[in-house]
Amino acid sequence: MKITLVKGVLVECDPSIKSIILNLDHESNAYVIEDLDETHLLVKENTLQELKAKLEDRLKETVPVVENDSDSDRDVK
Repeated sequence: MKITLVKGVLVECDPSIKSIILNLDHESNAYVIEDLDETHLLVKENTLQELKAKLEDRLKETVPVVENDSDSDRDVK
């Protein structure tokens, strides 16, 4: 019997972000150790920075950047 230990990091995120992470992991199976529940994943510690970079790139592709956003709902018309 062979046992392999992998250090993991607990990641808590919105279900929409979790879906993107799982999609990124599906491409290479390099990031996620375990899908725990609706908002939690166990991610390989040594791939966390790479996963963050890929997630940021994916979000830039899909989420529009709002210029001069004050982060206030009062500027929504």
